[in-house]
Amino acid sequence: MSRRHFIKQSGLLAGGLLFSNQWLHAFAGSAEKINIGIIGCGDRGTGIMKMLNDLTDRFTVSAICDVLEFRIENAKKISPSIDPKVYKDYRRLLDDKSIQAVVIATTLSEHYRIAKDALLAGKHIYLEKAMTYSIDQAIDLVKVSKSHSNQVVQIGHQYRSTPLYFKVKEMIGKGYLGKVTQIDCRWDRNWNWRRAVPAGYTDKQVNWRMYKEFSGGLPAELLSHQMDFINWAFNTHPDEVLGTGGIDNYKDGRETYDNVQVMLRYSKENMIGNFGATCANAHDGYIFKIKGTKGAVHLLMHDGVYFPEAATKKELETVDGVTGATKIEWNREGGVSIMNEKLKDGTWYALLEFHDCINNKKVPASNIVTGATTAICVHLANNAIFNHTIEKWKPAYNLL
Repeated sequence: MSRRHFIKQSGLLAGGLLFSNQWLHAFAGSAEKINIGIIGCGDRGTGIMKMLNDLTDRFTVSAICDVLEFRIENAKKISPSIDPKVYKDYRRLLDDKSIQAVVIATTLSEHYRIAKDALLAGKHIYLEKAMTYSIDQAIDLVKVSKSHSNQVVQIGHQYRSTPLYFKVKEMIGKGYLGKVTQIDCRWDRNWNWRRAVPAGYTDKQVNWRMYKEFSGGLPAELLSHQMDFINWAFNTHPDEVLGTGGIDNYKDGRETYDNVQVMLRYSKENMIGNFGATCANAHDGYIFKIKGTKGAVHLLMHDGVYFPEAATKKELETVDGVTGATKIEWNREGGVSIMNEKLKDGTWYALLEFHDCINNKKVPASNIVTGATTAICVHLANNAIFNHTIEKWKPAYNLL
């Protein structure tokens, strides 16, 4: 890994983007606008709606749907200049022939049922993560999708659409980290995770993430993103899953845990992945560290730093007769930024890719098979946490 190769080939220090990346093709635009409906107008659904409203050359939000009236009213305020059709029953929205695609951002427990009906109704689908509530649902949804191959199903693991994470995946593939053996991930906050409950509504309706019948808790809502990236970057899945957790701080009637730790063993790659989250301390916030024999990457949502090991750093600083080679500017900790560009939210890139895949009949990077694989990982993690078991990957989970 000479300095010439490192600088010229990887484009790492120049902050150059990978023009072969799948996400970049979505910028081409052209093609027709997509009429899209939002099923589920909570925080996530309205967040996606706002981004769709910024992409008016590609999407028209033609319909919104929610079972809760106050959420419908909130969604209407987001697009005062648009008058979308309003539905309380998602099946009526799916019956609307003018709607070409749907965003599904409901409780996790409803993902499978609505997505299956949307496939049968001929809609393209942007389905929020985790893809399904259970393993059986994930396997069945993949099966159903095989007879609907002309429809795009994209899962909301947006790291697969984000330039930074594409770059890191390429670095791993080209060996800049060497042999990776350890992955350390955290997603911490000091917040009870509760939303205010308006008069006339129940806690289960608004704070569904707290209840097992609707939610996969912290592993599904947060840690699934990092689990999915490891599956993607290494083309793998865990073989063994251990976990623990508890309601260790908020004794408020919740059922899903506010403190979890999961360990995933990737036997084929000889890697261990540690994934944890707490709602009782925010100091570390978001941590995503991938550690190899030649170097490590430390990732945030929109930023990343490469830290070479001592021998690798010495090699990079050896000019080897390269005339005019770019000077490497290390930060205080001895790292170098992976990208210099200011990036948008990952969902923005994901929606561009969704549009591109619909118009050009492509399979998204985060598709129904990869989404199912990560949903299985989440379910195994929750089984290990709640049942105090060691969960094993089974051949039936291999969906390719």
